[in-house]
Amino acid sequence: MKLVILAGGFGTRMSETTNLIPKPMSEIGNKPILWHIMKLYSQYGINEFIICCGYKQYVIKEYFANYVRHNSDLTVDLSNNSIEVHDNKNSENWKITMIDTGLETMTGGRIKRIQDYVGDETFCLTYGDGVGDIDIAKTIELHNNAGKILSMTTYQPTGKLGVIDINEDGVVKSFKEKPEDSGSWINAGFFVCEPSIFKYLHGDHEMFEQEPMQRLIAEAQVTTYKHQGFWMPMDTLRDNKVLNKLWNDNKADWKIWK
Repeated sequence: MKLVILAGGFGTRMSETTNLIPKPMSEIGNKPILWHIMKLYSQYGINEFIICCGYKQYVIKEYFANYVRHNSDLTVDLSNNSIEVHDNKNSENWKITMIDTGLETMTGGRIKRIQDYVGDETFCLTYGDGVGDIDIAKTIELHNNAGKILSMTTYQPTGKLGVIDINEDGVVKSFKEKPEDSGSWINAGFFVCEPSIFKYLHGDHEMFEQEPMQRLIAEAQVTTYKHQGFWMPMDTLRDNKVLNKLWNDNKADWKIWK
């Protein structure tokens, strides 16, 4: 199974760092949050990634194209322009496809643009700016048992984010992105999708969380996995500082790998 990661936005609420790098490359413990997300999925056997790039995409491409060099000891011989890698044990068993999905493309359009790379198979989908101790295996199991086109992980936070109304069977009845009141189940951004989802995506101008989601909900094609552990998005520089403190204090609950 593949994981599609949305990593092309401008990250305007973190302009202190995103004037230089895309938000998914903002670091937690000297590693991009994108890497943390990939490590989480890798622990569940998902090692093939499709990254939907956009804003400052070259930073993401350069990082993974030179991943071994970034994470190993090297000897560079300038006399013959050679590089010797001394320690490659920090590499990963990952296959990463990085696609330019456009600078101004909305999330729905970014997903639509990578359709050919997903193929005719079920896939996972997430944003490049949130971490949690999500049980990915359980999200996939629930998805397979529910028989819906889309499964979304939901969470009950203290702040105000997108509110979801869920019936007793776990099927989504309504979804409002960032309403005025809060306290209900919200979209945590960890999805499992059937390939038929692409027919609900109508172009670059659509936010996945708006028109496409409403089309799916109208057909009762969205179910949920209720996550009650740790989850936190990195929307602001303050969030980045909180996540780094958790990491440095060995309290990073999303770190399920050794």
